[in-house]
Amino acid sequence: MANLDIETTRNQARALLDSRIESVTALVKARQRVADLKEQLAEAERDDKRTYVRATKDGWSPEELKKLGLEPRAVSRRRKASPATTA
Repeated sequence: MANLDIETTRNQARALLDSRIESVTALVKARQRVADLKEQLAEAERDDKRTYVRATKDGWSPEELKKLGLEPRAVSRRRKASPATTA
């Protein structure tokens, strides 16, 4: 039976784990970036709605804004995921 070196085995195991940790770290970073961009988009959409309302309060009619290519954005409500039901 060959002699097993504990340190060599540990180092090999660490190398395998390190590569797995790197991939999950990259995944977490990508998911966080998506979450950050979604929040930025939500804020931009809220700002768009506020400024559209402000423009109409300042005397611009929806028709005039439409002629300028500034139609109101369709309101999209995000639905919360409902819990799955089992039958």
